[in-house]
Amino acid sequence: MHKLAQLPLVHKLIPGLEKLATEYHVGNYVYNRETGQRFWESMPIYPSRLGMHLLFYGKEQRKFMHNKDVESVLEELSIRQGHIYDSPESVKNIPSFIETYTIALDELLEPDPTKYKSMNDFFYRRLKPDARPVQNADVPGAISSAADCRLVVYPTVDLAKQFWIKGNGFTIPQLLGVPPDSETARNFEGASVASFRLAPADYHRFHSPLDGTVGNVTDIPGQYYTVNPQAVNEPGFDVFTSNKRSVLYLTHAVSGRQVAFVAIGAMLVGSIKWTGGAQNGAEVKRGDELGYFAYGGSTVVCLFPAGLVTFDEDLVRNSQGADEAVETYLKVCAPLCAAIDPQQGC
Repeated sequence: MHKLAQLPLVHKLIPGLEKLATEYHVGNYVYNRETGQRFWESMPIYPSRLGMHLLFYGKEQRKFMHNKDVESVLEELSIRQGHIYDSPESVKNIPSFIETYTIALDELLEPDPTKYKSMNDFFYRRLKPDARPVQNADVPGAISSAADCRLVVYPTVDLAKQFWIKGNGFTIPQLLGVPPDSETARNFEGASVASFRLAPADYHRFHSPLDGTVGNVTDIPGQYYTVNPQAVNEPGFDVFTSNKRSVLYLTHAVSGRQVAFVAIGAMLVGSIKWTGGAQNGAEVKRGDELGYFAYGGSTVVCLFPAGLVTFDEDLVRNSQGADEAVETYLKVCAPLCAAIDPQQGC
């Protein structure tokens, strides 16, 4: 399932795909917080991801992103692939997926790959209850990672746009799907931003980053573009505000302020599923499951109202790198901030 020969529609869109792949880097550096080392993360070659990644290089490639035919193809590919990986026949892909991404079976609630009913069933696999303990559970009001992810954080939206989200039209109202003059838009003026990118190898369930109360969910229709950094960093193209997404509002238990939790779909992510913890009015703790993504990599973006969060210095430093911004690899429930204001939060 990772071979270029299986990408007929992408080959049709991008003649000479293999030649392009050799001419441009296909991946990015990520900083591992646990080891203190940077590593090169190759971009996986599975249906359409490599092809759409390459659309961001050169004038001719970029033209495709504004072509409705491409948007239709992406939607078709994503929906079709979702059906394929929901089918019982797709279990044949599980062994190669485990080998390709070195999946740690010993941390899974069901470690036997033969017990899964489909590729998607394995993709949004559950972990053992103690596999991801909340590392700052004894700190009231603290914030933790929402997912196993590659993370960037910014104290303000303006900094996020300067260092990472390069789309010229990116705004908070567009991301949340609300009018610019709405109360919700005003609540998030000057908001802090955390972007949790889930790669295909990652555990694909996402969790509450805070103690609080669950509010409404708003679904926003959109496209199926890749959320790889090369796309997010592309000037003039707004991936996060173009893609299909679903917004969950959480009320922070300590400060009483509202946080926006935005699950963003991407190529081959046919569905964003909210689970039991995401019920309106439910009380959640850090690390409680909120939902999952079906097959593919995707992203959660959290918006914290101004003054609520002071992100850890190392995360900010990586995200605003002196030479280049770099994502930090974290697992779900890892701390994002250490300094606590009892009246506000981190």
